[in-house]
Parts: sequence; C-alpha cells; structure tokens
Amino acid sequence: MWMTNAVALCLLASAAVMAMASAEEAKLSSHAATLADRSASLAFSLYHNVAKEKDLENILISPVVVASNLGLVALGGKASTASQVKTVLSAGEVRDEELHAGLAELLTEVSDPAARNVTWKISGRLYGPSSVSFADDFVKSSRKHYNYEHSKINFRDKRSALKSINEWAAKSTDGKLPEVTKEVDKTDGAMIVNAMFYKPHWDEKFHHKMVDNRGFLVSRSFTVSVPMMHRTGLYDFHEDTENRLYVLSMPLAHKKSSMIFIMPYHVESLDRLEKLLTRKQLDIWLSKQEERAVAVSLPKVSMEVSHNLQKHLGELGLTEAVDKTKADLSNISGKKDLYLSNVFHASAMEWDTEGNPFDTSIFGSEKLRTPKLFYADHPFIFLVKDNKTSSILFIGRLVRPKGEKMRDEL
Repeated sequence: MWMTNAVALCLLASAAVMAMASAEEAKLSSHAATLADRSASLAFSLYHNVAKEKDLENILISPVVVASNLGLVALGGKASTASQVKTVLSAGEVRDEELHAGLAELLTEVSDPAARNVTWKISGRLYGPSSVSFADDFVKSSRKHYNYEHSKINFRDKRSALKSINEWAAKSTDGKLPEVTKEVDKTDGAMIVNAMFYKPHWDEKFHHKMVDNRGFLVSRSFTVSVPMMHRTGLYDFHEDTENRLYVLSMPLAHKKSSMIFIMPYHVESLDRLEKLLTRKQLDIWLSKQEERAVAVSLPKVSMEVSHNLQKHLGELGLTEAVDKTKADLSNISGKKDLYLSNVFHASAMEWDTEGNPFDTSIFGSEKLRTPKLFYADHPFIFLVKDNKTSSILFIGRLVRPKGEKMRDEL
C-alpha cells in the first residue's frame, strides 16, 4: 500500500514540475509578440518627440501602456480614426480582434507582480464631458481588454475637476503620484489619464547602509544634494569610447527584465546622446556588453513625471482622433460627438536599495578586482527592457532629481 502511495506522490510531483515548466515556457501569442515588437519601436519615436520640447526636464514614459491607450482609441473609433492606431504602431497586418487581445496579453504578461517580483501599479481612466453617455458595449470591452474605468467630469468648475483627477491618481498609486496636472486647456473632449507607480527590485540589492549624500550635477553650474546608493557586482557593461559613454545593464528580480543606463562620461546636455539613441543603436550597445566587475553608484530617489501625449501622438500619425473636426470616436457614446483632447501619462518611479540577497561568494575574489566605475552623478538616459517579450516597459531620462541646491555658480 505504501508503495502505491509513494508512486502516486511521485507522479503528482512530476506532473506539478512539468506543469510549472510548461507555464514558465509559455510563449506569447504571435499577435502579442508582434505588438511587443512594435511597441518597442514606438518607444524611441515617442521619446524623441517628447524630448524635442526644450522646457521638459525628466522624462518617464511606458510604451506598453501608451500602446494600450492606442488600443482604447481603436476600440472607441471607427473607420480611419481607428485604423490610424495601427499606423502609429506599424501594425497594419494585425486584425482588430488580435490588436485588442494582443495588447491585453502583452500588458498582463509584463506587469504580473508574482512572476516578475515587481511593484507596478497601473490605473487608467477615460474621462468624458458631463454630457456624454458611454455605450455599454464600449464600457464592457474597454474593461475587458484594458481594465479602464470611465467617468464623466464637469469642467465648468475647473478647480473641482482637477482636484478630482489628482485625488484619483493619488489613491490609485497609494499616494506615490500626488498630481497629474495643474491645468487642462482643452476640456471639451475625451481625456485618457494613466496613473502609475513603478519600483524596480534589483536582482542583487544594495546594502541599506551603503547610502550617503552626494552632489548630482544637473549642469556644470547647478548641483543638488541627493542620497546615493553604492554597490560593486558583476554586470553587463560596455564603454563606447568613440561616443564617450557607458552602457550598464542591471537585472531586476527574477531576471525577467533589466534596467539599462546610458550615461555620458561627463556632465553635458543629453541632446548628443539622444541623437544617437535608436532601437538599432541600443541593440548594438547591448551586443557589445561583457560581464565584468562594476562599482555602481545610483541616486536613491523618486521621480514623478506627467506628460500630455495628445500632441505627440498626433505628430506620430494619430491625426484624426486628436482633431475635433475629423475624429470619429462614435463607438464610445454612439454619437460622433467626441475627440481625444488630452492623454495624460503620469508615472512615479522609485529607485531604492531593495532586491534579492547578493551573492557573497564573489566577495574578495578575482572577479571583483579592478572594477569599472559607473558613477551616476549627472544626467543619463534609462530604459526598463523586458527580457521575454523584448518590449520596453519604461524609457526616460533623469536630468534633475529632487534635492536641495548645493551651489549655483556663473
């Protein structure tokens, strides 16, 4: 009897292991993989478009979330207003039903907190004028595919309307994102609002005691005081001597994604690096990386950034949805009475010491001898790249972290 039970237990254990392996090896559907690829290309075109605005400092964009915004527009649009979404995503071959299913699958895959050991709160809400009536089919479909909430808002009392939007964002992110915007210029259309909080968990943590205050050089004449965290470990690293920059990849917990930093040798405007930054160039830099000892110092800071992407998406090809005279978003309300007046993309990102325990076996070994120095005390570009789907979860730049001014010299 005990032999029978033992065999049964072994079979159950074997089945469980096989099921786990199967789940781990599960691949994206072909249309989700296509949209992951296209959203990665969108990351660079959108970043460059946003970076053109000289008054911007920090940038923080989630291309996979922007892609889901586009999916929402396609869901609410008809005719060419809807088909332009595929133009922006370069996904003309993807059928409508595959577009929505694929975008939903992609976002679910990359934001799974259990599989990826990541803190990523994503909330989306579609606001409409108080006169709008949301169509039941649209509400059901947008909840199903994109998990969007829907709300009417009355901008006759603008102060109250703004307060409502900002309070929703703060609540959605547990207070990490206190504000989406101080002003809304166009109040007569549909408004997409994203509120997100992202906190990477390093594959190997920084020691909480290895943190001290240092100067971050916003420019050669302006420095702020920030806490910096330090650790030495084995990382994929490349020094591009021709372009005078470093490229560092730091795996995040479970190694499902990586934080990639691109930093010039010295403090300078990021214009030069941004002209170099393309998807092809990033792939070249990553292909040249080698694992080696690196002494890393990073700002231990949080950044909150909000972009209104309405104009930028229009410049990338979404021309009809953002035009009051041309938009056909009649799937939203059953009437041709809406256009996309705002796309507020608001994110908070926090860099902290937390992560998995570090590998103590390499301490004092030859592997950590003569480490390269990656001292991030001046503006840099960063990306969060997903290793399974090759999508870009975030792309941005840190130009001015929060901190007290240390000096201001002429």
